[in-house]
This record gives sequence, structure tokens and C-alpha cells, in this order.
Amino acid sequence: MPQHGEPLLQVRELVKHYPLTRGAVFRKQVGAVRAVDGVSFGLRAGETLGVVGESGCGKSTVARMLVGLERPTAGRILYKGEDLAGLSGRALKAVRRNIQMVFQDPYTSLNPRMTVGDIIGEPYEIHPEVAPKGDRRRRVRELLDVVGLNPEYINRYPHQFSGGQRQRIGIARGLALRPEIIVTDEPVSALDVSVQAQVINLLERLQGEFGLSYVFIAHDLSIVRHISDRVAVMYLGRIVETGTDAEIYDHPTHPYTQALLSAVPVPDPGARERRDRILLAGDVPSPADPPSGCRFRTRCWKAREKCAVQVPPLAVPAHLALGDTPAGHDSACHYAEERHVVPAQEESARPA
Repeated sequence: MPQHGEPLLQVRELVKHYPLTRGAVFRKQVGAVRAVDGVSFGLRAGETLGVVGESGCGKSTVARMLVGLERPTAGRILYKGEDLAGLSGRALKAVRRNIQMVFQDPYTSLNPRMTVGDIIGEPYEIHPEVAPKGDRRRRVRELLDVVGLNPEYINRYPHQFSGGQRQRIGIARGLALRPEIIVTDEPVSALDVSVQAQVINLLERLQGEFGLSYVFIAHDLSIVRHISDRVAVMYLGRIVETGTDAEIYDHPTHPYTQALLSAVPVPDPGARERRDRILLAGDVPSPADPPSGCRFRTRCWKAREKCAVQVPPLAVPAHLALGDTPAGHDSACHYAEERHVVPAQEESARPA
């Protein structure tokens, strides 16, 4: 369970724009793809923050900025109050050791020319102070055992493993430096459903054993609810709603969140028929030319003139913050309201 106190990681108004250029020789910038456009959230020790949204909403770009694979265009990433943008050299290297990543595709994230031992032990080459050379092989064997793989597999190559086993190798690599935070970018989307549950259960066990904090990025809402303490819903580069898992799933207030939850598969045919299914009109706008005001307004059944001219703040809506209401969580909608769209039977879809 999450602990109280100052967040371990704070993201403030994070922005990532990719320039659009024209011309073969004298390249001229003619615009930008606004992949991430003002994202803010916090992560406490021992907590799991689930980040959900459609493909292309900016989830993976946020993940890559958190681990330093992309540099932000603007905004701040604070680790224990220290701004990563202001660090360099050894100081930055030391901090990055504490924020590791598990990638989406276990088939392309592992070097096919390296043995499992070399893959998991590679972080020790970059951070030799963590493990003496003579002790690295023993540590790799321990990590294989921790993630449920036979330590005798240390000399095998990635092609000799199944997809679920490869993802366990990726998790072991992420654990090698004993980080405090692990960013998982769609870690089970490429796996069979039965294997997904095994990997999710492994991540939960490791969190309890090592006191890890997760930023868990996914598009499968059932899995996110199972593993997350808090959830942030993204749409077109921005967070549109955030709260505890109960607040988001049982009392969604933003129209986009309500539409997402109404699309979650339900195994009970009777529950499917009773559910209020929300079908969105049109396609997701281009991040190179997002709508003015609220970015969801072009697909929203509640949109009014105000939505086109005023960006809704991510805050507790005033009309929902009155009194003792379960819907008092942040929502970026001028006309947010509680609406139950997901039946209780959806619980049966969670992984074991």
C-alpha cells in the first residue's frame, strides 16, 4: 500500500514536442507534434500509479522521459526533490540508477546476441560500484531465481525462451541495480492472457519484497485496476482524470474515462446487455494540430461553447467537491459528473 508523505517522484507540467520540418536542405520548422503537453503527477514510496489511455496519447513518451531516454521540451521531473534536468555527469548517473524500466516487447528489448547472464549483468558494467566483478555472476543467478527462472539458464540466449520468460528476464535486468522506481511500459500487452496474470502477480510480489514503486503504463483497464493504487487517464498528451482506483473505476467523472470504462469487456452476457455503452464519434485528433480548449471536445457529447475557448483545469470540480461525496477527485472537465457505467461484475475479469 502507498505510504504517506512527500512523493518520491514528482512530475510538473512535463512537455515533449517533436518538431515538424519542411525542406530537404534548409530545413524549416513548420510546427510540432505535441506528444506530451503539460502532464503533472506524483508517486509515493511503495505506490503503483497506473497510466491509461488510447494508443498515441503520450503514455510511452512520458515513460521514456522518466528514465532519461527522451529529454523534456519543458517541465520538471523531481526525484526526492531534486530536478533531473539540472543534474549531469555522476550525479545524474547515480539518480538514474534508482529509476529503471521494463519495456513493452520482450522480443525486441533483449539483445539476441547476448546470453541471459550478459543481459541481466550489463547494468553492472555501467554501474560497477553496485557489484564487484567477481560477484556479478552470483547476483545474476539470484535475480533469475527471484523472477522464477532456473539459474542454470544463465548461458542461454533469448530465442530459447518463451515471451513470458523473456519478460521475466527484462524484469530481472530492471531489478539488477536495486532501484526504488520501476517504469513499466505495457509490460504484458505482447503476452498471452494466462501469462499476463503470472507476470502481474510477479510484479506485485517483487513490490512487496523490495519496496518498489511502479509507474505502470497500459491500455488494459482490468489489469490496471488490479495492480494500481492510483490511476491517471491520458488523452492526447494530457491527463484528464486522476484518483484512486476506486474513484476512477466506480465513480468516473470525465466523459472520456466513462467512455473507456464502458468499453471494458465483461464476461457476463447479462451484464453486457444492462451496461450503458458509450460510443465516441470521430477519431482522435492529430497531436500536431490539437483542438483548442478541451482536447476531448470534438468527440464529447457534453461539449459546449465554453469547451472550445477555455482549457479545463485538472482539479476537483466545484459542484462535486461540496459535501461528503465519493466523486471528489481531479477531473479536467467543465461539466464533470459522476456516472456509473461499469457494473460490479467487471471484477470477475481481473487477473488472479
